[in-house]
Amino acid sequence: MESNTLSAKIIKQAAERLGFTACGMAPAERVAPWQEARVREWLEEGKNGEMAYLENNVEMRLDPRLLVPEAKTVVSLALNYYPSEEMAEEGYHFARYAYGKDYHDVMRRKLRELMQQLGLKEYEDARPFCDTAPVDERYWAWRCGLGWIGRNTQLIVPRKHGNKLQPAGSYFFLGEIITTREVDQYDSPIASRCGNCRACLDACPTKALTEGGLDARRCLSYLTIEYRGELSDEIGDLLKDCIYGCDRCSEACPWNNLALPNTETDLQPSEEFLSMTQDDWNNLTIEQYRKIFKGSAVKRAKYEGLTRNIRLAAKKRKEL
Repeated sequence: MESNTLSAKIIKQAAERLGFTACGMAPAERVAPWQEARVREWLEEGKNGEMAYLENNVEMRLDPRLLVPEAKTVVSLALNYYPSEEMAEEGYHFARYAYGKDYHDVMRRKLRELMQQLGLKEYEDARPFCDTAPVDERYWAWRCGLGWIGRNTQLIVPRKHGNKLQPAGSYFFLGEIITTREVDQYDSPIASRCGNCRACLDACPTKALTEGGLDARRCLSYLTIEYRGELSDEIGDLLKDCIYGCDRCSEACPWNNLALPNTETDLQPSEEFLSMTQDDWNNLTIEQYRKIFKGSAVKRAKYEGLTRNIRLAAKKRKEL
């Protein structure tokens, strides 16, 4: 093995020490033709909604070597975010990924720690990414052997126990290190184990999920976070108590039945967040918003977006 070649075993051991659930590697190359066709068709049909940024740098999204010149390897990593504490069942609900600190910051910090342990220097021979650059993250997680992309379009990660695969689920953040270094052993994709299960499709209240994939324009996560317009009463009926994001397809997935709580301090919900009652949310001030969600991914929806969702949820509760 050449001295410039990284050891897959050492990478995975270091990733495990840092708390990553899964780690895999694949050669940096253009995505498979079927994936390129899927991406282009999805965009052409406008299924990205108002997320125009997904239309930018499509060529980079299709080929990581355009993002990191002379890239040789994509290292994909998964970090568990399933919470140890849940919001009160009788109150409003947030998607579980938003319980703790902003995952972009948490993942980038951990990716940089991994790079440091591996002797990789940012912008010299590697770059870390987490949902802020044109990287097809779920494709690369699949290509690197972390899991398979389920019917809910999420990556489903199996937990290895000896030679057997056990459920771990889809409550994972994904991140990548794209490096100009080669690795001594690359991973292979895992075949889908969804079988004939349609639980996620049946659980989607807006039918945003079909066998053909996700139409973001109908997805409650998109509508409550990315969409800036007013929400209809019909959407309000389907939102129920969700005021930020939606976990229903994940909750319906059998692979999440045995999901284990994460142990990452920065991903734990604060006491102030968990103690908020329905009345507290209904009367949320911008000062409270800034305090509770400082350093949180919830800032993506902005105060105006979150309070829009709250008003609609409160209206529908009064109609019950």
